[in-house]
Amino acid sequence: MEIVLEAREQALVQRAADFAREQVAPHAAAWEAQRRMPLETFRAAATAGLGGLLVPTALGGQGLSYTATARVVEELSAACMAFAFSLVVHNNLADNIARNGTPAQREAHLPPMIRGERVGAFCLTEPGAGSDAAAVRTSARRDGERWILDGRKAWVTNASVANLFSVYAQTDPALGWKGIACILAEDTAPGLVREAPYVLIGGHALGTGEIALQRCAVPAGNLLISPGDAFKAAMRGIGVARANVGAMCCGMLRASLEQALAHAARRQVFGRPVASYQGMQWQLAEVETNLLAARLLTYRALAALDRGEDGTLHAAHAKKFATRAALSGIAECMQAMGAAGLRDEHSLGRHLAGAKIAQYLDGATEIQNVVIARALFRARGVETA
Repeated sequence: MEIVLEAREQALVQRAADFAREQVAPHAAAWEAQRRMPLETFRAAATAGLGGLLVPTALGGQGLSYTATARVVEELSAACMAFAFSLVVHNNLADNIARNGTPAQREAHLPPMIRGERVGAFCLTEPGAGSDAAAVRTSARRDGERWILDGRKAWVTNASVANLFSVYAQTDPALGWKGIACILAEDTAPGLVREAPYVLIGGHALGTGEIALQRCAVPAGNLLISPGDAFKAAMRGIGVARANVGAMCCGMLRASLEQALAHAARRQVFGRPVASYQGMQWQLAEVETNLLAARLLTYRALAALDRGEDGTLHAAHAKKFATRAALSGIAECMQAMGAAGLRDEHSLGRHLAGAKIAQYLDGATEIQNVVIARALFRARGVETA
């Protein structure tokens, strides 16, 4: 499918590609070695106009379509998926505030978020509530003119540097998912404790970790989305995020294939370029086919979202296929480069770790199968468990 963008959107995608080439790619290996989230580069990205991608222009953002935003994400992910996802999480919270926030919340939070002075984080997952997102146990209790939050949030992207957390908490366990509210908590709130970042196999630019909420008190005006609506908003946001993960996988796989092709063209084996061997040609041809298929599924989902349709099923197909294609395809590209694919000067090792991480982001592959299977049987009048 052809991806049609407005001229201003195309310009921003090009700006993202230039930023990725000049300010992300040269440093991504060092961030990984240092196991750190590069806050200075995050702020530079915001200065380049990448801090409010989905926020309407009337509120100071770029007002991009979901498709254009994903193209920005794809270009950044070709250099570093973890950095791109960190920026996506921040942008999604800014979009959430723009859509659902009060005028006071928009005025307080959007300008510094768009400028990169304040970093956002999304807090839904808990140590005991991952795939079953509705099983939130963090509690929110109204106490006069404040909310009291108690619990723990896990796998929080940007946890190491975030200034603003959107916390999904249960106000009434008897109501199930309908009792979940979304409440904003600043990093200075009493009782909010930032834990040490996770040590992972890769992707440390995510700044992923946990936060503890120990009788954390925030103003009553920090309620972003009321019970009954918050969980539905979270699921909608996750659907968008899944499509973006598909775009990230396309970026990583495209960059890996480009490196493998260049290596095969110049590397001599038994007096001939590696690229002259049919086995190598077919190996990389398979990667290219899967890359094209992943992009088709991904941008079909984004087009549906831009039309205002429910893109849940399309996004599930895209994330499921694109993450699998990236994981297997990047491994094939590494194999095509021989031992050279293991060197830090090439990005394939980081991309391989990123592809594996992508299989867990915003719902594991198995959860995508749940979404797809339910849709298949519901169309035939059968409700699944």
